[in-house]
Amino acid sequence: MALPNKQKNHVTVQEATKKLESYCAYQERCHQEVVQKLRQMRMIPEAIDHIVTHLIKENYLNEERFAKSYARGKFTVKKWGKNRIVNELKRRQISRFNIKSALKEIDGEEYLNTFDKLAEKRLAQIKETHPQKRKRKLADYLLYRGWESELVYQKVKELI
Repeated sequence: MALPNKQKNHVTVQEATKKLESYCAYQERCHQEVVQKLRQMRMIPEAIDHIVTHLIKENYLNEERFAKSYARGKFTVKKWGKNRIVNELKRRQISRFNIKSALKEIDGEEYLNTFDKLAEKRLAQIKETHPQKRKRKLADYLLYRGWESELVYQKVKELI
């Protein structure tokens, strides 16, 4: 026999705290993700504040650590440029200070090497034969990935 919905949805503050501790321990999270998760659990604002405070005190939740990890990950795994990383961090309501700190995690030389390899790899994949269309496709791809426009247009000019 199935339990009524009301019994399933009721979560105590202690249970929610334990769930969120493991949620944050599994992967770095930003405050916004944690609050959203608690709202999905139908927690009241006072409980949300209490749990978030607990997670910060116990070092499960650290916005600077999240920002650094996010920037490193998106750069190395997804090959995102700084513009895209900054925009995504802003969307998650990360402070300007933490965003600057996160960008310092990306090595300048490695950044340019990654950009060069990405541009060359993408150019090889573009089947378009018309030079202007090739330039446009390459530039659009690199700009979407968040690379700085001056780098993109300089590279497009160099390659095509």
